[in-house]
Parts: sequence; C-alpha cells; structure tokens
Amino acid sequence: MIVKIVDTTLRDGEQRAGIVLRQSEKVQIAKMLDYIGIHQIEAGIPAMGGEEKNSIYEIMALGLNSRISTWNRMNINDLKDSIDCNPHSIHISIPSSDIQLEHKLGKDRDWVIENMRKCISFVRDKGFEVSIGLEDASRADFDFILRIIREADILGVRRVRYADTVGILYRYKICEEIDKIKRQFKDIELEIHAHNDLGMAVSNSIGAVRGGATYVDCTIGGIGERAGNCDFLKFVSSAKDILGVCKKYNLKKIVKTQKSILKIIGNVQAVS
Repeated sequence: MIVKIVDTTLRDGEQRAGIVLRQSEKVQIAKMLDYIGIHQIEAGIPAMGGEEKNSIYEIMALGLNSRISTWNRMNINDLKDSIDCNPHSIHISIPSSDIQLEHKLGKDRDWVIENMRKCISFVRDKGFEVSIGLEDASRADFDFILRIIREADILGVRRVRYADTVGILYRYKICEEIDKIKRQFKDIELEIHAHNDLGMAVSNSIGAVRGGATYVDCTIGGIGERAGNCDFLKFVSSAKDILGVCKKYNLKKIVKTQKSILKIIGNVQAVS
C-alpha cells in the first residue's frame, strides 16, 4: 500500500490561535514542504482573497513537484475563487452531520445533496479534479455518509475525505467505518483528516490506513485549531514502524525542515 500525505499546514495549521502567515512566508513554507517530498499541499482558501489568494497564485507559479489543492465551502462563489488560482485539485467541504446542518446552517440533508451536486458539476465542467470532504463525519449518521459518497461517485468524484472535525474519534471506529466505505466504493480513494482533541490524531490516522485510507492529512508539528492536527513527523515515524509504509520519507530531513518551518511560523511548539 502507498500512503500519500496531504499537508494542510498552510490551511488548517494556520487556524491555530496566534498564527498569521504573510504571503512570503507561505511561499517559503510551500517550498520546504515540497523539499521533504509532500505529495499534496493544501495551500489555503482562495475565497479569503487578498494575500491568501495571492499566495496560492505564487505557489502555483513555482512549479513544485507537490500537487497543490485549495479548500472550499460548498459554495459556487468559493469555487470561482479557487478556479482563478488554477490549482491541481479543488476540495469541497460537505456538511455531513445533522448537528451541523441544524445548528450551524439551518438546512436539511436534501439541501446538502442538491448543493453538492451543483458544486461538483460546476468544478468538473471547468475541467478540474475535485475531491470532497465529509465535514464532521465522526458525528454524522453513517447511512447519510454513504448517501453522500454514492452521489459523489455518480458525479465522478474519485477521492473522499473523512473529517473528524471536532476530534472525537477512536482508532477502532475509524478503522471500521473506513473499511465499510471501502467495501462499498472500491473505486473511491479515502482520506483521513484527524484532529487531536483527545490526543489520538496520529493513532486514528493509523487506524484509518489500516481500514483502507490511502491519503492522510497532516500538519508540521501537529499545529492546527484547538488541540491541533495529525503531526506529520509522528505519523510518518509510526507508519514506518507499524504499517511498513511512508518509507520514502527521510526522518532526519523532516526534523530539520520542521524546525525551520516552525521558526517561520513563530517558534510555536508542537501540540500533538
């Protein structure tokens, strides 16, 4: 099995309180992530405009080996901003839990499906690769998760991210759910996005890979909102020993690069 790392330091990592990166710093970090062999860099949220959008333009112009993706709400205007940046891949976050739908959006499940169809079709019609994220999947009804994936599959989406948005997962559950999804959708590649609220982001990411996930979201030093995200260095170290994957990554190279990136960010300490 080949496990591919999606680094979201420049998107989710920057959401940690106290971190504000300038355009030049984001570009510098992207170069460093490319240097250590990151498969995909989630470069930011173009809909934020200003330096955020300009930094993605500049990162795309570098011609890095790493693939560049953008993060978007399920919103056509967001997607227009992403298309402007011409990334390799456009990611759409799909609200998945009834808690989110009722209390955050005031919408129902049919609204999700209808708008997801519009957004996926809009991006694919423009010729872009699109992935979707099951936002708050760890609190969602599993049958509804399957319904979302089924609709996305019909529309040609080939990768789905399972997001533990509030960090409540445990390894057995994510392994089981990823396995169930994979059995039903053999042509869909699965991605895990774990938060570290209970200190188990690395463990849950390992569990997801055991279940069949082939993409793992990480950040440098585990930085991210609240308690942080899956720590790239710790995940790679664990994955090498436990799963026998991620062998291409040089740990000494990662340690050195991590120190340099965290220095740019502001000497923040790893949180996972």
